[in-house]
Amino acid sequence: MRISPAAGHAAMDKQPMMLYVGGAEANVATALAGWNVPVKYCTVLPDNFMSRHMLHYLEYKGIYTSSILFAGNRIGLYYLERGADLKGSMVYDREGSSFAGLKRGMIDWDKVLTGVSWFNFSAISPALNVDVADVCLEALEAASLKNISISVDLNYRSRLWKYGKPPIEIMPGLVKYCNVVMGNIWSANTLLGTSIDHGIHDKKSKQVYLDHALHTSKEIMAMFPNCKTVANTFRFDGDANHILYYTSLYHEGKQFESPEFTCQGVADRSGSGDCFMAGLIYGLYNQHEPQEVLNYATAAAFGKLQEFGDATGQDALTVSKIEGHIF
Repeated sequence: MRISPAAGHAAMDKQPMMLYVGGAEANVATALAGWNVPVKYCTVLPDNFMSRHMLHYLEYKGIYTSSILFAGNRIGLYYLERGADLKGSMVYDREGSSFAGLKRGMIDWDKVLTGVSWFNFSAISPALNVDVADVCLEALEAASLKNISISVDLNYRSRLWKYGKPPIEIMPGLVKYCNVVMGNIWSANTLLGTSIDHGIHDKKSKQVYLDHALHTSKEIMAMFPNCKTVANTFRFDGDANHILYYTSLYHEGKQFESPEFTCQGVADRSGSGDCFMAGLIYGLYNQHEPQEVLNYATAAAFGKLQEFGDATGQDALTVSKIEGHIF
């Protein structure tokens, strides 16, 4: 759950804080359900009235909750300044949460993965502690045995990797099972050890960024033979809160590039990357052409920047209108 200051002075007079259902994988699930992809969500929650309210919310969004486990005593929290970048004004309070207490053997993955064709997770989960990282590995081993497509979002959160093992010791062992990898050139460097040009910002060139994305994508595929698709996102916050956003997709030996999206100011940066991840899954699941996959995912992520909260409420028609407006 996410706690943030309310928007606007009028709202603050009555309710200074707002509460949102959050979490990277939950945000992806919400987007996919809204785009009519059948999806279920696996997590761990305490057995109390707050968890039941969260289940009702997920079910209202069209997400199957039968794979949610009840254990532990509390829901993980994080606090985020309104409109703030996730790398900025954020405080995590997940230690001792039900999810952080996960251990190998607690989840029946054979049951959870029955009838499943795609499994998605993010690098935020194995960042919590070594036991949760091992549960992620357990899930990937089970999904791989069932020939399930696997995707990962390389979202790096330095505030979470505090348990004595750097991500470079954990993430490669998980990504080796993945067929789709999404992130950016910097997170791939930190989590997987790919090369990085530390002076790239000085070159001030979109083509240089895209060329680096191509190089990083090829490196990832060379390191992890199971990987067939790599996506990289670029978001730059300029003067006067000017946002520039574009992405790339490397698939079957070719790099595809999105159009540029720009705007002045955002409502909420949280969840934009999750929306992009959902867009990738949506397009690949429906076997769309690579350029179409990328354009939809990019439009969805950009549209999320103008929504409050973590999860998107955009339907497929709304995303298509954003995509069409660019063209």
